[in-house]
Amino acid sequence: MDHILSATFLTGLLAAMMRMATPIIFGTLGEILSERAGVLNLGIEGIMLMGAMSGFLTTLHTGSLWLGVAAAALSGVLLALLMALLTVTLGLSQHVSGLGITLFSTGLAMFIYRLSVGSPVNPPTVTPFTQVALPALSSIPILGEAFFTQYALVYVAFLLIPVLWVLLYRTTWGLAIRTVGENPFAADTVGISVPLVRTLCLAAGGALMGVGGAFLTLAHQNMFLIDVVGGRGWISIAMVIFGNWDPVRGAAGALIFGLLDAFQLRLQALGVDLPFHLFLALPYVLTVVALVGVSRKSSAPAALLKPYRREEKG
Repeated sequence: MDHILSATFLTGLLAAMMRMATPIIFGTLGEILSERAGVLNLGIEGIMLMGAMSGFLTTLHTGSLWLGVAAAALSGVLLALLMALLTVTLGLSQHVSGLGITLFSTGLAMFIYRLSVGSPVNPPTVTPFTQVALPALSSIPILGEAFFTQYALVYVAFLLIPVLWVLLYRTTWGLAIRTVGENPFAADTVGISVPLVRTLCLAAGGALMGVGGAFLTLAHQNMFLIDVVGGRGWISIAMVIFGNWDPVRGAAGALIFGLLDAFQLRLQALGVDLPFHLFLALPYVLTVVALVGVSRKSSAPAALLKPYRREEKG
């Protein structure tokens, strides 16, 4: 107990919380953008994995971490455009299309990785991002080291939270996105292109998901493994519901999950005499419990999962 109450433990816990939450924040923000426009993107898990792989391989061959991040974003855009083709253009089931993209992306990512590096005994590694200390802020006791001595992508993720909130609630673009997600027929009536808005939101959301995957191989770790995403895509979808499709609330849910994940890792490090499987399951079990509590009060966009066909207007 003394270890848990120490300043060193608390600092490490909060710093790890920020890192654990970052890929989920990227995924949650990307999913909120897609769902606000009326499209549930269940391809997020596969998109994040493809982002992790493409970002890693690009960095491995070029030596540039930021080129790796750009490649991850591009891979996310391309897969999201495939999702748009299936669901927006062809009007196919969003559930089936999303799961199909996850399966397709998982297989393709592993195929490309094996094609590029083969099957070495020791997986190749890259030099990952280093932590950046913000002047003045990083010197604040406990909070400075935890919150303001982080990877660049951590800062990007947290800056995107207010940016997306402002976009959705304080701009005409955001109004168009929300209208398309709530009442696409009304949006079409006032001259808003429903297919275009949905496609752009899917593409932008896919880019965020891809970057979230790249964080796992270019900052959190320094190698690519097939299970590197570890269900974070599904957790991101859960955080969208937990946050009632709001960027700030969804990010808060991601932080809670990150805190629980960081806490179970530190409990294992302290040598608590319990099976490690219980520690691994703790964040996911509590996430399910939280969802059960808030799901009845959640209010999804009215047109979510509903394909839009102009000929059915009126």
